[in-house]
Parts: sequence; structure tokens; C-alpha cells
Amino acid sequence: MKGYSTRQVAQKLGLGETTLSRYIAESKVPAPDAIQAGRAIVRVWSEADIEKVRKILPKIANGRKTRYKKKGPGKGRRRPVKRK
Repeated sequence: MKGYSTRQVAQKLGLGETTLSRYIAESKVPAPDAIQAGRAIVRVWSEADIEKVRKILPKIANGRKTRYKKKGPGKGRRRPVKRK
């Protein structure tokens, strides 16, 4: 069984390491138990743990304000019409 670090898991999921750590701290994502390796406390992720998180991610709101969302086509500033 191969174990992955939180940094490797974040990279596999296409997230930033800080984003994944924040989701863990806010209990949005279940994390494996932390173990102590010397003086450092680390989490060792299995493939099953990664798949659990992969299924949960689409349900998590990204937390951005709606006023900063990009406007879709046909909305927002109008472009001038080029005339010949």
C-alpha cells in the first residue's frame, strides 16, 4: 500500500495545498488520522481516502463572492460594432 502526503494529494486533486488544508480544518473533507514522524505530524493518505475526497469536492462551494464571478456571454459590457 502506497501512502501519499497532503501535498501530493492536493496535487492529484488539482487543488492547492492550503486549500486542502483549509477544507480539512473546516471539516468539509474527511482526513486520515495524523501520525507523528519524529517531530513532525503528518497525514498519510491512501487511495481510498483520495477517492472519498474526490467524490465530496463537487459538493463544496468555492466560497467566492458572487459579485466577482465572470459574466457569461451576452452580459456585461457591450463591445462597439465595427462599421465599414
